[in-house]
Amino acid sequence: MSDHFKLLVPGATAAGTVNVTAPYDGAHIATIETGDASAVETALATAHKLFADKKNWLSAQQRINVLEKAADIMQSRFDELAIEAAREGGKPLADSKVEVARAIDGMKNCVEVIRSEHGEEIPMRRNAASMNRLAFTTREPIGVVAAVSAFNHPLNLAVHQIGPAVAAGCPVIIKPAEDTPLSCFRLINILYEAGLPEGWCQGIVTTDHEAAEKLVTDPRVGFFSFIGSARVGWMLRSKLANGTRCALEHGGVAPVIVAQDASIDNTVAALAKAGFYHAGQVCVSVQRVYAEKSIARTLAEKIAEAGNNMKVGDPTLADTDIGPLIRHTETERIDKWVKESIDKGAELITGGEKISDSCYQATVLLNPPDDAIISQNEVFGPVICVYEYEDIDDAIARANGLDVAFQAAVFSSNIDTCMHAFNQLEASAVMVNDHTAFRVDWMPFAGLKHSGYGVGGIPHTFRDMQIEKMMLIHSPAL
Repeated sequence: MSDHFKLLVPGATAAGTVNVTAPYDGAHIATIETGDASAVETALATAHKLFADKKNWLSAQQRINVLEKAADIMQSRFDELAIEAAREGGKPLADSKVEVARAIDGMKNCVEVIRSEHGEEIPMRRNAASMNRLAFTTREPIGVVAAVSAFNHPLNLAVHQIGPAVAAGCPVIIKPAEDTPLSCFRLINILYEAGLPEGWCQGIVTTDHEAAEKLVTDPRVGFFSFIGSARVGWMLRSKLANGTRCALEHGGVAPVIVAQDASIDNTVAALAKAGFYHAGQVCVSVQRVYAEKSIARTLAEKIAEAGNNMKVGDPTLADTDIGPLIRHTETERIDKWVKESIDKGAELITGGEKISDSCYQATVLLNPPDDAIISQNEVFGPVICVYEYEDIDDAIARANGLDVAFQAAVFSSNIDTCMHAFNQLEASAVMVNDHTAFRVDWMPFAGLKHSGYGVGGIPHTFRDMQIEKMMLIHSPAL
């Protein structure tokens, strides 16, 4: 694999380089060029010039051809992309292969939405004012897209931001996470290889926060796509230029309700996978499990057993189940949160210790107090908290008691229990007898409250990156 990646801003000069290292063992993977405020200006000027002159716009057929060819190239480099994602992000190889498969399918989904999404007729001739008129809408790209991405799914998240922009006909500039920029840059180069003119998709790792803020807040940006922390996302939204639309995807503290009549074996398998998957570094990872009192301890112990049977270690090995945290400071933070909850009365069922500077044990806590840090905040680590409840409405109230809301779940063999939980849980999606981290890439994916703004998912992002323009025809022949 190449060990040096160039700044993907045509005409810009690199301001420096950063080293990309493996979170598992700190091994050097690559260097990547960085861009300062001057490079950001070059990127914005290029993208704006392309969008401002409609003669530059890519036809639907051109966009389809590029996306189809890009998907084919990605398929031909499947193993290379999976290893890259595992090395730079720490997600185990088996799960990174799933990510690559999803990313390829996502590119194909972008082709599908070009072909299927369309404008509509607006009813006229329904009253005196609308007589002799015909109206319909078409769709046009919204403008330059500025995207800021996250580390935890370095390829698939880039597909979710770049793919719909290309499909919608928008020039896009993406800033991947500094920890994991390589998969994103490989995707951009694949798009170039597939025939996308370079100015239509540019990639930059910025030298500092000021340069990144300049990219996002410039008035030439039509749409801002953000995946990352709530603190940063809401701050950047507050600084957007007038007229810039946006979508923000932050984290949650995903709640699960487990009724006494749930299938324990199925529940344990789902919750253990979704809580420990990618070392818990998923925005809808299972974190808070509210279980009926008579089964809570058994459930916690069985989840612990499942976690204990998972291999923690090198993410590039085929049999690894749980990889490293993205940074050593995250391992330290998680350890502090776990120990704080134990000091406040939580019962440690399993785990609770660092394995190394980068890896943490699969951890299960029983009944952490509601005022523990880990009960109130997204842990983003391999930790599952199980809480006893006697009344399901009390459990639902506790599940709804935070300022974040994203996906939730309920496990029960009683349809009425499931419907009650669905109606009462504050969430954009409620999974019935499935875990909170379930996702296919065409479904709506939306954080509520502090968890986000707008709706993700490829067809929804595609629509966000376009405007509907209406034509009204007045003719006595109508």
